[in-house]
Amino acid sequence: MADVRPMKTLLIANRGEIARRIMRTAHEMGISTVAVYARGDAHEPFVREADIACPLDGDTALETYLNIDAVLDAAVRAEADAVHPGYGFLSENAAFASKVLAAGLAWVGPSPQAIAAMGDKIEAKRRMSEAGVPTLASIEVADAADLSPLARELGFPLLVKAAAGGGGKGMRVVAQEEDLAEAVLSAQREARSAFGDDRLFIEPYVHPVRHVEVQILGDQHGNLVHLFERECSIQRRHQKIIEEAPSPVVDAATREALGQAALAAGRQIGYYSAGTVEFLYSEGKFWFLEVNTRLQVEHPVTEAVTGVDLVREQIRIAEGEALSFAQDDLHIQGAAIEARLYAEDAGNDFLPAAGDVDVWTPASGRGVRFDAGIEAGSRVGIEFDPMIAKVIAHAPTRREAASKLARALHQTRLHGLLSNRDFLISVLRHREFLLAHTTTDFLDRNAREMRLMPDNKGLHRAMIACSVASVRANRAAAKVLSELRGGWRNSPMPPMRLTFICQGDEREIEYRQHRDGSFLCVIEGERYEAIVNSADADALDLTIDGLRSRWRVWHRREHWYVDGVDGAYALTQAPRFPSATGQERAGAARAPMPGKVLDIRIASGDEVSAGDLLLTLEAMKMEHQIKASHDGIVSELPVKVGDQVANGAVLVVIEEPDRSDRKS
Repeated sequence: MADVRPMKTLLIANRGEIARRIMRTAHEMGISTVAVYARGDAHEPFVREADIACPLDGDTALETYLNIDAVLDAAVRAEADAVHPGYGFLSENAAFASKVLAAGLAWVGPSPQAIAAMGDKIEAKRRMSEAGVPTLASIEVADAADLSPLARELGFPLLVKAAAGGGGKGMRVVAQEEDLAEAVLSAQREARSAFGDDRLFIEPYVHPVRHVEVQILGDQHGNLVHLFERECSIQRRHQKIIEEAPSPVVDAATREALGQAALAAGRQIGYYSAGTVEFLYSEGKFWFLEVNTRLQVEHPVTEAVTGVDLVREQIRIAEGEALSFAQDDLHIQGAAIEARLYAEDAGNDFLPAAGDVDVWTPASGRGVRFDAGIEAGSRVGIEFDPMIAKVIAHAPTRREAASKLARALHQTRLHGLLSNRDFLISVLRHREFLLAHTTTDFLDRNAREMRLMPDNKGLHRAMIACSVASVRANRAAAKVLSELRGGWRNSPMPPMRLTFICQGDEREIEYRQHRDGSFLCVIEGERYEAIVNSADADALDLTIDGLRSRWRVWHRREHWYVDGVDGAYALTQAPRFPSATGQERAGAARAPMPGKVLDIRIASGDEVSAGDLLLTLEAMKMEHQIKASHDGIVSELPVKVGDQVANGAVLVVIEEPDRSDRKS
């Protein structure tokens, strides 16, 4: 006990959902917490829930959460005695860990030496090979101009990957040699922005395979255990979106081999605290990818199946405690699946979608856990990663866990910004997922089925719920004759009409209220009878064509948000008298998301061909390339590098060349 230093105040060098998750365990352990925050995060939940909050003078990651001196200054001012880095940002920065320890603070993570050893991923692979762990060949990127000959030795396709950080940032798949230089430059920019480190390496792109990883946990007394494997193969842009424990295809013998390989990796670098050894896996064979020297986003699925609070163990280890259990004490109980809820447009290449959270009501239920960084009123900006919550379900079997998680997502109310919620539900209920055909190309193989469009019947019922809610709201707000029912006339009149826009399509509903209060509704030729059974501030209880269900309707300006048994719908009410607007500008390339102009490759007057790169936008630490949709001449270029642009803003105008014959 003499070497144990109990914590009193823990600074969390992070934001959003992981900051809140760490706070939860720290507070349960009786430890006070300190939050640090960028200007745009000043009103977010993690700031209010901390015992002390210290502002960081800046807006971007480099100015705030990646600013070592600013974070350390906050720790000193708040009289913290420990720092937890969470994941991302400075979590795998050995210099930051060293400075925390040099300042006399406890570091809730592995040693700086272990971080540095695994931070240089070329060196990491060399050391893992020495430890007997299977690895893939790789080459560090020194100069993109001289890279092609080395790349040809490895063979295409290749994976360009950031040497620091994780989360899929700074990664590019390169199928052919002529695309390599541009992929390297783009990955460097993204890595520099996300991690403050633009070092890259390349390795063969093995495809298709599974992504399987092993959770390890060690103390400072030489004890090291593994907490079995997770599978994280459902990915987009090389970033995980659904993770599970255990893997549905790993048998007992392979599980033992994976665990022993992970322990060998940990012992090779003297590892303590929580860490993850990642592997590529195919038909019983596996190859080392990397060691993540930090807590993982997907750590809750391991917590669910083992009963171990990994953050609690991290804190105890940093205090100097020994592990309270041995390898033989650990067992897998049931199955757990986690879905990452992102503010993004799944129907538009998963582009980030900034916006305000108007409605947020997580589902509840036994075996369901939410780690969320938002609440109603939160603002999801363009400065940081667009993940807003993790949703985890634990059940006796994998199939039950998938169903439970899909239902929890379905019952969660999230409105005001685009999210990937419906997309996640479709994956969890997909036959290929339930059959565990979950290699890393899952989304590519099933892309056609993953394109979600609202079900017609469900959308019709949502429109009926909106119309009924509109009638009730209008009656409640009436200043005269408020006792009359909505739509009352003393002579025959046409039915009432409303037009709603859903995913760009206009749908009109005609409705007429009968004397008994019921409604006759007609949508696209379909007739519906609707009866209001009850209504309160929270929900409408409607019977539509003999089927009774509850609908939650929320109205803000022209926007209607509807949640019911059929799903969630965001409808925009079209004005009765449309305003005159200009026509779409021919040849205009518009911003598909709000973001910052990082790079411009053309100038006014340039001739371009379809597919040429015009410029690059950055939002939420991800890059998006704007390419020419047709041949032509650049006639307008209203933006410059560094500009912040709104969603839909005109970036470039390309006029088609005049191909008419001009004979003298």
